Amino acid sequence: MGVGGAKPLVCGAHGHATDPAPLEMFETTITFKPKDQWRPGMTMDKIKAALNRAVQVPGLTNLFVPPIRNRIDMLSTGIKSPIGIKVLGTDLAALQSVADRIEAVARTVPGVRSAIAERPASGRYVDVHIHRDAAARYGLTQDQVQQLIATVVGGDPIGQSIEGRERFPIVVRYPRVDRDSVQALRQLPIVAANGAQLTLGQIADITVAAGPSMLKSEDGQLATYVYVDTDSSNLGGVVARLQRAVTQQVTLPAGVTLDWSGQFQYLARAAQRLRLVVPVALLIVFVLIYAVFRRAVEAALIMASVPLALVGGLWLVWLLGQAVSVATVIGFIALAGVAAEFGVVMLLYLRHAWDRQLAANPQAGIEALDAAIREGAVQRVRPKAMTVAVILAGLFPILLGHGAGSEVMQRIAAPMIGGMVTAPLLSMLILPAAFRLRMRHRLRKSAAFAQQMDPNMPGMAGMQPAKPTLAQGVGIVKAIDTAKGTITLQHQAITAIGWPAMIMTFKADPPPLLQKVKVGESVRFTLHPAGMASTVTAITPLRP
Repeated sequence: MGVGGAKPLVCGAHGHATDPAPLEMFETTITFKPKDQWRPGMTMDKIKAALNRAVQVPGLTNLFVPPIRNRIDMLSTGIKSPIGIKVLGTDLAALQSVADRIEAVARTVPGVRSAIAERPASGRYVDVHIHRDAAARYGLTQDQVQQLIATVVGGDPIGQSIEGRERFPIVVRYPRVDRDSVQALRQLPIVAANGAQLTLGQIADITVAAGPSMLKSEDGQLATYVYVDTDSSNLGGVVARLQRAVTQQVTLPAGVTLDWSGQFQYLARAAQRLRLVVPVALLIVFVLIYAVFRRAVEAALIMASVPLALVGGLWLVWLLGQAVSVATVIGFIALAGVAAEFGVVMLLYLRHAWDRQLAANPQAGIEALDAAIREGAVQRVRPKAMTVAVILAGLFPILLGHGAGSEVMQRIAAPMIGGMVTAPLLSMLILPAAFRLRMRHRLRKSAAFAQQMDPNMPGMAGMQPAKPTLAQGVGIVKAIDTAKGTITLQHQAITAIGWPAMIMTFKADPPPLLQKVKVGESVRFTLHPAGMASTVTAITPLRP
């Protein structure tokens, strides 16, 4: 089945002063063989199911928890199972009744493998009630009788045996046959100070009384725990069903409250933090992209493509049968950053290719746009393939490893590996198409505006040109042709004359104006609007 060996049972506390393990808890540590030696088709869930069928002890319930995590969870929360319900109050009997009812309800909830409630009121104690007057007649005090009972029953160290480096205490107490029952304790012989011989039963009443087997307190109240184990990977869903069932079927007496703890407590805290971390991470990515392009539309285009890039990660996580955990979410955050980086670089290459087309031909149209998109996209194929290959080469050993901590690292690596299939395809296919749609819209808008402003365009015969006025604008120099005396500007919207932001070529009057600026420089200019024959009359660089 895959079991390599098992260590002996450990009963009760694990030798630690803060270990809250009760006496009825038994631990067995199982060491598994390497997975390549398991039977074909064997999984951890099948091993747990087989062990649960084979190991059944009356009065006990099986919990399957990794030993290190079990110890950490118990020391931090007191709960050894994935889900724990703490019943708090002041009356121990009421706590016991509520815990028993929750145990019965929990076993009926889908997804619950086992449930067990502590029995804090089920302890049995030997109660020795000393009659002080009877002991005094024999010259014995109550303290002397108590010390005698502690010595003969529990033992009293009187020395130490030294054997080399080993030390062994020497303890004196009565033989087991003289102290293993209430009747034997009543017959314990006692010699008084005055030499009188008597038995413990002559000076004390010895009875068996019920009492708490273990007292726990939390927030100043008595507490008892209900341990719930689950075979479902959806821990949050199981807890939600448990909470609904307990709320509907368990009536809490006055003064009794419930507190949900265990691994679910960590899951709830992590989910609360991720609700803040994920939006903040996406906002930071958006701000960084906006800092590159200085345009909210293009930054939003890249951010809108990120969820599509995560599809490959989701598919691989599903194929591997992994549940979405905190480690998985971290992997998706890293994948979102890489996908955004792919989009940024692709969009930059497309813009640079299109700017080169406009610099060569300011009146470039759809055919030039398509050529620029092909040029920019093809330039990114080899670098993107190299990037994906390096990422996959670094993450595949993590996904296939089986060492310590491999389960956590696999859940971080799986979204990245799956996303490396869809994210490059998205950036090479979807983003160029989206860029083409946006640029076509801008070209059509610019053409429609130019047709409206130029009376010589087809369909504009008989219209009178607008009265010339001067207007100022801000833009970037895209091209300078000193031979023709023209300058191409990518200017912002000029509201004074109703022009939208676009790229246009203007005559320079006088031509020496072109010597004041250079390509790629931000400028402020004054123009004489006349449709396609508009003239720049003044231009000044915007230098820091």
